[in-house]
Amino acid sequence: MNREIRVREVRVIGPEGEQLGILPTPEAFRQAQEQGYDLVEVAPTSVPPVCRIMDYGKYKYELSKKEHQSRRHQKSTQVKEIKLRPRTDKHDLEIKIRQMKGFLEEGNKTKVTLTFRGREMANQEMGRAVMNSVIEQLADAGTIEYAPRMEGRSLIMIVAPKH
Repeated sequence: MNREIRVREVRVIGPEGEQLGILPTPEAFRQAQEQGYDLVEVAPTSVPPVCRIMDYGKYKYELSKKEHQSRRHQKSTQVKEIKLRPRTDKHDLEIKIRQMKGFLEEGNKTKVTLTFRGREMANQEMGRAVMNSVIEQLADAGTIEYAPRMEGRSLIMIVAPKH
């Protein structure tokens, strides 16, 4: 099945945004080269396809600048982790809570992991009591996003900053 290759026609938009009409592709390409620009297909699915005469290098550069600018204004939140044990001393716990408050003030989520070892698994109430005291002391700085739950040998909770 030999088919004759048809010269495709395209709708052309000039470098200033003006409509140049529907032209055969070679003619549109020639016009772009005469003006020192590139012929860029911007809407391939429309009938006929739409092409624009533009400086493609400059266009790509401006796109990358816009993307960089938008990334600069984004703030990514991280999940910081604090590890505790059921027998963590009162003073050490206060220091850990102070650290968590700092993380929450910076806008980061905080994952609190309380790990049980050996026979501590039999006395999980101790760990839950530690977690409840952490929740009470962080009430003003954050909200509980993921309530304390057992995962394996660890009691895990996630605290998100208050807005």
